[in-house]
Amino acid sequence: MKRLTLLFAAVLALAGVWLAAPLAAQPQFPELTGRVVDNADILTPEAEAALTAKLEALETQSQRQLVIATIPDLNGYDISDYGYQLGRAWGLGDESRNDGALLLVAPNDRKVRIEVGYGLEGYLTDALSALIIQNQILPAFRDGDFPGGIEAGTDAIITQLQLPPEEAAQIAADAGKKRAGDGGFPVGVLIWLAFMVFFFILPIMSGRRRRRKYRSKGAGPWGAREGSLGRDMGDTARDIILWEVGSAILRGALSDGDDDGWGGGGFGGGFGGGGGFSGGGGSFGGGGASGGW
Repeated sequence: MKRLTLLFAAVLALAGVWLAAPLAAQPQFPELTGRVVDNADILTPEAEAALTAKLEALETQSQRQLVIATIPDLNGYDISDYGYQLGRAWGLGDESRNDGALLLVAPNDRKVRIEVGYGLEGYLTDALSALIIQNQILPAFRDGDFPGGIEAGTDAIITQLQLPPEEAAQIAADAGKKRAGDGGFPVGVLIWLAFMVFFFILPIMSGRRRRRKYRSKGAGPWGAREGSLGRDMGDTARDIILWEVGSAILRGALSDGDDDGWGGGGFGGGFGGGGGFSGGGGSFGGGGASGGW
C-alpha cells in the first residue's frame, strides 16, 4: 500500500508539472514589426530591404506569408518549441488556409529553424525543410555569413511555395526519399522504442505472468490474492509515469539534434503582432525542421 501511495503521489506531481509547464515556460516574443524582424542585428539594412521585397512579392503572388525572425538567443528554450509558439503568437498565414511559414535564427545559440503552418506541411515538409537548412543555410552560417545563409534559405523556401501544387508535392516527396536514403530516420525514435520495450512492454508482460502465477496458486473468486489489486494499481501508475518520461525523451531526441532535428511542437501562443504588418490568424502544428552549426 505504501508503494501505491508513493506512485500515486508521483503521478500527481508529474501531472502538476505538465499542466504548469505552459504557464511557466511562455517566452517573451519580439514584436512583429515587418516581414523581417532582425532583433539579433545580423542583417545589413540593404540585406533586410532585399529580403523584405522578396517576402512581399511572395505574399502578393501566392497569398502565403513567410517571415524571417532573428533573435540573439533562445534564453534556454528549445528552438522547435520557440518557433512553434512564435508562429502561433504572430498568427502567420491566412486564418482559413494556415499557410504561413517562419525562418528563425538564434546566432548566439547557433540554431536555426524553419517552422511550417498546417496548410503548407504537404509542400514544405519536415524532410524538405531539413534539406534546405543543410544545403542552403548552414554552409553560409558556418562561414559566418548570416545574410548569405538567410537569403539562400529564403530563396529556396520561396521557390518551393511558388510552384504548382502537384510539382511542389512531388519535390517534397522526393526530399523525403532522399532523407531516408541518407539515413535521415530520427535516431530519437529508436531511443524511444528501446525505452518503451525495456521499461514499458517487458514490465507489462512480466506483470501478466505474475498474475497467472497467483491465479494458479488458488486466488479468490476473481483470481486475485490479497494485495494484488494494489500491485495492479501500482503497475498502472508506473506505466503512466514511464509513458510520460518516454514521450519526453522522444520529443527531446527529435528536436535537440545539432544538424537535422525534425518535427517539433509543444505548447501554444495566442497574441498578435503590431507595427503596421500583421499575420492573418494562421496556426501552426509543429511541422518543420531545426539545425545547428
